[in-house]
Amino acid sequence: MPFSIPTPIAWTADRAVRILDQTLLPQEETYRDLDSVEAVAEAIRMLRVRGAPLIGIAAAMGVVLAGKRGSGEAGKVAGQRGREAAGQHQLDWVIHACDILAGTRPTAVNLKWALDRMRRRAKEALEQSEDLEQSLFEEANAIWEEDRAMCRRIGELGASLTPAGATICTICNAGALATGGIGTALAPVYLLQERGAAPQVVVPETRPLLQGSRLTAWELTRAGIACTVIADGMIASRLRLGDVACVIVGADRIAANGDVANKIGTYGLALAAREHGIPFYVAVPSSTVDLATPDGAHIPIEQRDQGEVVNWRGSPIAPEGVRAWNPAFDVTPAELVTAIITDRGIVSAAELSRLPFTVHRSPPSHLSPLTSHPSP
Repeated sequence: MPFSIPTPIAWTADRAVRILDQTLLPQEETYRDLDSVEAVAEAIRMLRVRGAPLIGIAAAMGVVLAGKRGSGEAGKVAGQRGREAAGQHQLDWVIHACDILAGTRPTAVNLKWALDRMRRRAKEALEQSEDLEQSLFEEANAIWEEDRAMCRRIGELGASLTPAGATICTICNAGALATGGIGTALAPVYLLQERGAAPQVVVPETRPLLQGSRLTAWELTRAGIACTVIADGMIASRLRLGDVACVIVGADRIAANGDVANKIGTYGLALAAREHGIPFYVAVPSSTVDLATPDGAHIPIEQRDQGEVVNWRGSPIAPEGVRAWNPAFDVTPAELVTAIITDRGIVSAAELSRLPFTVHRSPPSHLSPLTSHPSP
């Protein structure tokens, strides 16, 4: 069966940002065009765009919109105060946009990483008298293309750990909907399917927003990959059956000691995997490893609205007035992680600092520019 992998983000012909609104899946496959930094920030905050790598890409594209808007404003300033003042005015627009976007999701380190790159590129462009808007556009595309290559490499390495016909358990969504390519945790699944190895995937629903049942199951089904949805409370019983070869999850941040922040429920899945002797792998691009954060206790955990727990799409599922606790992520200690699969290699938590983390601005030469714009 031919692959049908979704494209969650793209440029439109006039360089607006087109996203697949993931809050509406699986019932509606709706695309939205975003033409301002504020619209991109809202999309990230409301999880219309989600997944650590994709958040970074979306934020970088949002900065391009700021550069575009700043270009128009700079033209007015140039006529009044000169070209140098106009350039600084445009740069101020970009820095302000980065600040807005940085406040949307605190846990995903890819967001900060991408915005730091965009800030640096904007300052370089101003210092070198380059076209700021075009420079930002090229940098955002480089971030996107690098992520696509990272996903492919993660898939190749992860597939080497997984036998043909294996049943793999994941959580939340770390597939094409969460990245600029074929995903992180799901990348090995896609590579195995491509090679005719017929993988199967166990998908916990991932409360409270059901990113497993709504997104991962939708994505895998669309790609012709067999999957089974289970409720979160069934995880330990499902692993006890003995047919799951491994667990592969993504991450929003990995601390220097190997502690992993990922969607709430990952910690429990890791505990169940250890109890049943099942390898627990974390698949991430190298940009998700944050060597500046010493351990999981120093990772900021996003606390989301209580309404996400006690309501489902406007309908109450708990008594009125009851309190709820809603952390978006939990931290899995490094000792529960069998290995970390990155685009730079497969390592244990203790070996993270040995990885080469230099990020190259120029995209790999074999990749074509990602300038397509999917039809709504």
